[in-house]
Amino acid sequence: MDKTPSSLSLTRHALFWLGVLVLFTGFVWLFKAILLPFVLGLAIAYLLDPVVRRLERRKIPRSLAALLILLAFIAFISAFLALVLPPLYQEMILFAEALPGYIAGLWDMAAPHLESLYPGLYEDGLAAMKDALQQHTGKAINISTGLIGGLVSGGQALVGAMSLFILTPLVAFFMLREWDKITGWVDGLIPRGSYDTVKYLVRESDHKIAAFIRGQLIVAFILGTGFALALSLAGLKFGVLIGITTGILSIIPLVGSTIGLIASITAAWFQSTDFLYVGLIALIYLTGQVVETNFLTPKIMGRALGLHPLWIIFALMAGASLFGIVGMLIAVPFAAIISVLAGFGLDKYRESAYYAPPEKAKKS
Repeated sequence: MDKTPSSLSLTRHALFWLGVLVLFTGFVWLFKAILLPFVLGLAIAYLLDPVVRRLERRKIPRSLAALLILLAFIAFISAFLALVLPPLYQEMILFAEALPGYIAGLWDMAAPHLESLYPGLYEDGLAAMKDALQQHTGKAINISTGLIGGLVSGGQALVGAMSLFILTPLVAFFMLREWDKITGWVDGLIPRGSYDTVKYLVRESDHKIAAFIRGQLIVAFILGTGFALALSLAGLKFGVLIGITTGILSIIPLVGSTIGLIASITAAWFQSTDFLYVGLIALIYLTGQVVETNFLTPKIMGRALGLHPLWIIFALMAGASLFGIVGMLIAVPFAAIISVLAGFGLDKYRESAYYAPPEKAKKS
């Protein structure tokens, strides 16, 4: 166990780790434009390292094990995208064409209520608001389809995407191959005077990060695939698009299921205006939510997560606002680390004279 440091030692430790945090934040801020493939490669290596270790225990050289696992991972992702992207792209185009009609229908449903709530809004004013809404929607659709077309046709975006697809696997491979050396090097940088405490905090943080990232990605994949198949079999237009989007957004707790439920019910209503059909679509989502809550999450992620959904949502929003996509990727690990540090700090506070009863404080 570590010896209790003096107040001067505590100040030095605090200044040291504050300096490390400032340097890391500055590094991410300066190079956030080029960090995406490196962060993605590191994330992939982190996800696949346990599998590589299993092969390594079977006397397979680590370099070969890293190459085999990474190739299998790339093949799986490529096959999945090859199956999903064509229908997804078609449904995105159809959705872009149908969205103005959906908005017009929603507006026609809401207009009488708006007029009764706000009598000052005459028909001309309502019509102007409707035209403005449709016009801005059309602009958003044109921008979205333009981005998709740019990715497909070429240009700087395509070059950036290609460099991302080439550089990310390379980073993942080298990180997997050198994982033990890298972690050993980082371990050697930990201050010896607080080594046990830092190692404990690192283990707890790793436990939380692994529980969320590995578990949530598996749950998101299962949910996205399941919802896409179920909605398509139920005959819902844009079922693949809504299902896959739900799976992606389910990485953010509560957000994916809520948006997916609203989008699917809305699409079902405009498709049929049949309450039984809308109820069927709602039942699919509610069943998926029950399966996720009672079976998938407990079995895959366990009870050791300890990250509140609101804390995760805040971390993702904060990371995105500060560093964009890179910030979103590193937000959850930082949220887990801050959660561990906060719990550790509260434990130390409860053990301190500031929290102890007056009698105990005098004795100490």
